[in-house]
Amino acid sequence: MLFSKSQNILPMCKTYLQLFKTLVLFLIPFTLWAQKPEPVTYTPVAKRLAGFDQRKKLQESSLVTNLKFRNVGPSVMSGRVVDVDVSPDDPTHFYVAYASGGLWVTYNNGQSFTPIFDHEAVMTIGDIAVDWKHGETIWIGTGENNSSRSSYAGVGMYKSSDKGKTWEYVGLGESQHIGRIVIDPNDPNTVLVAVLGHLYTSNDERGVYKTTDGGKTWKKTLFIDNTTGAIDLAMDPSNNKILYAAMWHRERKAWNFEGSGTTSGIYKSTDGGETWKLISGAYSGFATGKGVGRIGLAVYPKNPNIVYAIVDNQDPKGAKKKDKTGLTKDTLRTMTKEVFLTLNDSVIEKFLRDNNFDDEYTGTRVKNMVRLDSIKPVSLVEYLEDAETAISETNVKGAEVYRSDDGGATWRRTQKDYLDNVYNTYGYYFGQIRVSPVNPDKIYIYGVPFLKSVDGGMTFREDDGPNTHGDFHAMWLDPNKDGHFILGSDGGVHITYDDGKTYFKCNTPPVGQFYSVNIDMETPYNVYGGLQDNGVWYGPSNNQDNMEWYQEGHYPFKRIMGGDGMQVMVDTRDNVTCYTGFQFGYYYRVNKNSGETKYIQPKHKLGERPLRFNWETPIWLSKHNQDILYMGSDRFHRAMNKGDDFKTLTPDLTHGGKKGNIPYGTITTIYESALKFGLLYIGTDDGLIYVSQDDGYNWKRISDNLSTGLKVTRVFASNFDTATIYASLSGYFNDDFTPYIYMSKNYGQTWEKIGTDLPMGEIVNVVKEDTKNKNVLYVGTDNGLYVSLNRGKSFMAMSGGLPTVSVHDLIVQPRDNDLVVGTHGRSIFIAHVGELQQLNDTLLAKDVFVFKSQPVKYSPRWGKIPSSWEDTIERKTQFAFYVKEKGISTIKIKTSGDSSMVLQILKDTGKAGLNYVSYDMSLDSNMLSQYKHKLSMNKDLSDDDKKIEKADNKKYYLKPGKYIVEVTTEKGIVAKEKFVIKPAERHQEEEGQAEPDYQ
Repeated sequence: MLFSKSQNILPMCKTYLQLFKTLVLFLIPFTLWAQKPEPVTYTPVAKRLAGFDQRKKLQESSLVTNLKFRNVGPSVMSGRVVDVDVSPDDPTHFYVAYASGGLWVTYNNGQSFTPIFDHEAVMTIGDIAVDWKHGETIWIGTGENNSSRSSYAGVGMYKSSDKGKTWEYVGLGESQHIGRIVIDPNDPNTVLVAVLGHLYTSNDERGVYKTTDGGKTWKKTLFIDNTTGAIDLAMDPSNNKILYAAMWHRERKAWNFEGSGTTSGIYKSTDGGETWKLISGAYSGFATGKGVGRIGLAVYPKNPNIVYAIVDNQDPKGAKKKDKTGLTKDTLRTMTKEVFLTLNDSVIEKFLRDNNFDDEYTGTRVKNMVRLDSIKPVSLVEYLEDAETAISETNVKGAEVYRSDDGGATWRRTQKDYLDNVYNTYGYYFGQIRVSPVNPDKIYIYGVPFLKSVDGGMTFREDDGPNTHGDFHAMWLDPNKDGHFILGSDGGVHITYDDGKTYFKCNTPPVGQFYSVNIDMETPYNVYGGLQDNGVWYGPSNNQDNMEWYQEGHYPFKRIMGGDGMQVMVDTRDNVTCYTGFQFGYYYRVNKNSGETKYIQPKHKLGERPLRFNWETPIWLSKHNQDILYMGSDRFHRAMNKGDDFKTLTPDLTHGGKKGNIPYGTITTIYESALKFGLLYIGTDDGLIYVSQDDGYNWKRISDNLSTGLKVTRVFASNFDTATIYASLSGYFNDDFTPYIYMSKNYGQTWEKIGTDLPMGEIVNVVKEDTKNKNVLYVGTDNGLYVSLNRGKSFMAMSGGLPTVSVHDLIVQPRDNDLVVGTHGRSIFIAHVGELQQLNDTLLAKDVFVFKSQPVKYSPRWGKIPSSWEDTIERKTQFAFYVKEKGISTIKIKTSGDSSMVLQILKDTGKAGLNYVSYDMSLDSNMLSQYKHKLSMNKDLSDDDKKIEKADNKKYYLKPGKYIVEVTTEKGIVAKEKFVIKPAERHQEEEGQAEPDYQ
């Protein structure tokens, strides 16, 4: 379908910033096209585990296994913690589980951590439990339980009996999301698990499960229905037969989240979890009904009859008092034109200003619009109300604390007033409570703030300090030291020893949850990205995270803004002007040096419903003219002047949205061809792809032959052919974990499915083509990174140095030939892909090939030991070579020329494909006399350069000059390449003079 230039070209209206957006408004149920019915089919865990086997095969057969990534951070902002488990005997030793960053262990109170769960089928975690009494056995329940947009699905339970060195898979595969794990203190083989179940589809594997044989078999002991799962478990510390379970009804769709229901409630078992009884029903005193949401539990250890529960109560508080003095939304909904025209202009003006209408709408103008029937009075309400405002204005009860003093037989609400602004409207994201081990009236609850009560929940005060983050999810209380506890939040781990007066933050693990990544053209170049709940940051690409910045006071990465950071575009003409923002399309133009910002979101007109913006709203800065900025809502917007003035060029380009409390029917990706100005592509969350060949005026839908009901995660236009495009799609909203990638060679008229050997169970987040080799494709999935050398016909894993982490975005730095990878759980990784880019059919047919290496600058300090307590000064370089078959390769460093001399011999046990060997520029001492003779005969060298002396580390080092790197395969096939050591600065030759040849 084509849209003409004249259709709905809307000027941008000035808008205002609303910070910390929550869930979203009721979407507009109008439709441009009928939605195709799509059966909801989730991917069974058997296929996902088979995909894990396929991943290992692609790793084993990969030609790029030895291409290593380096992590550049950042770590300072940390990432979402879901659980902390601490040694009761040595609290400096504890484990931290991150939502998508894996499991880490510390032995020095959080000064440093080591990851220990990096290479299993998934690394997303819902809960952990450590059996400190029986050999420190670790249990992991995979699949985050916070039910957010970026909560990845797990594959069940894992267990380690050697402190994380190895892992055993122990079932519950269809659980997908685990709420809590409880180990019987008297029997290490008896474990109970709260299984929350699928996030987007219904399933029967949810409820409470129990094993008595260490996970070999499981028995479901509590089940309500296929949309109600178990979110929490608590055991009586003095009686392992008594347990409490919190059941939670929750159903999430792409367009709506229902986080409460009548089947939510608290159950009690008195026989070790074999049977259960509801203890929160009618007449119990606990909240009941449709509004009962997520529940958290805590048992006081010194008197286990005292049980606390916190509930996300979605029942309304009651009707707000009506404002009889002014104009309100409620009065406008039913007001007639005649009544409206009798209003004083000042009354209308006050309503407009109170509700942040654009300045162009005055009381006089709006009254005239109603008089002329351009709008109706209710249009003022419709202008404001979308899913976001409808939810944020919902007057729910929110967090409520209940206490039982008789083991759950009866309950009473502890606080008289409402606990406003603890959960807001998204209590599904929190829902935990803890009680002091020594004081039954001191309790802690956590949501957006972290609160403490010392009077049994009657009153609360904030207990988080300036060195904490907000959005809290985990807590451990020291049983031996009151006031010492460890918190886990969206900003990592926080430790206090004075009951929350002061905290220190343990932020050394690089566990940032990036949604996007980008680069500039500085030297060295910077990397940019937006993170889940941690804003937008940028920093140097050569960063190596260490603790020196604590003393220097300046962390290398800098924050541009807060919120849930989203996409970033950088004007490379100055490498200073950035376009970025946070969730639901709140975008800005930012001068990263001065901090100057300007809000630039497009706005709808009075008489229209609000625009629908995706959580990760896409923007694109034209490479052809970096004054031109594109942005997507449900419509396509363009600004020709750096975002100052957006024009809306299309009507709704989606299926029209669906009624719910989450924006749906939104544009998710925008891409402009680097080869042709105005050749644009967009994709939507309801499966549509469009092309425009005239800079956004006219669009043609090109996705009708693709899989329906899927979210388009990325559209990418080829760097080499204007007609070729790639698209990746996601079935995440249906728990469909199939990898979907397509290629078109004719602007989307027809499509070919590629990547058919990618592992089942790995949703594709991004597909991009290399900048130098048209046959090379990079693909980021929910579980890793893959590369194709034949345009998607087959793929191989790029796993060198990478954990099993979600790759959300990637980009190739075209000048430095680096691949920059943004992960949702382990921050940013970078690898040099200069050699990979050269892997064409001709090179791959060779038995051996040596790549050119960068020159090395000579230093007379090589091998020096400055003092007895310092490390040796060393400079290593890396030689890259390709071999067709695996085997032991011999690498010789030789003088150049006809009478070459072997100066050093290295051995490398290489894989088929790319190999890298490290060399420290040292000389085999057996060749010293011959090498000295060569030096003495070279007339191009100064007397100083002819001298060669033993260094402090007993080695001899090569002098500046040209050398040969020669690689011989196990079969005796030889390839060679030149290698240069350049003179040191103080020995620099006159410009234009060549390095000496040692012949």
